[in-house]
Amino acid sequence: MELRDVSPGDAGVYVRMRCDPAMMADLGGPLPREGIADKVRRDVRQAADDQAWIKMIVPDPGSPEVVAGQVTLWSHDPGGGPVSEIGWMVLPEFQGRGLGKRAVRALLEAARDQGRWGVVHAFPAVTNAASNGICRSVGFRFRAEAEVEFAGRMLRTNHWVVDPRTDPIR
Repeated sequence: MELRDVSPGDAGVYVRMRCDPAMMADLGGPLPREGIADKVRRDVRQAADDQAWIKMIVPDPGSPEVVAGQVTLWSHDPGGGPVSEIGWMVLPEFQGRGLGKRAVRALLEAARDQGRWGVVHAFPAVTNAASNGICRSVGFRFRAEAEVEFAGRMLRTNHWVVDPRTDPIR
């Protein structure tokens, strides 16, 4: 597996991840397709400017055109100060292979190695057993349930934290 920066050619993967009812079931439902091209452009720009790590998960480096999903680490201010947050999505045909866990671990290790991002937060939906399992298995600590906004929708989530600088990443 390897991680590479998002590129303009990833629009089709974005549509599959963000416009599919099953993929978005824990995130309030599918997003409208007409906003995806702008989202990809913004993400490409943020990645190029090193404002966020927006990485596409490539299961086999020998087939770089095959993308399994995405893992992203970024900073934002939800009100009360900046927060570094990680999130990920893995397409259905690649789920259950450990790719999400490996991608999350790789990004956290890179954050540790570069001394960047500080404490990292994750907010998977309380109903998303797989993502909560990744948090638990990689070394995040459960903080509490939380209400968070995603794409204009309020979601009931579990709030997990890890400090890659001091916590063991498993």
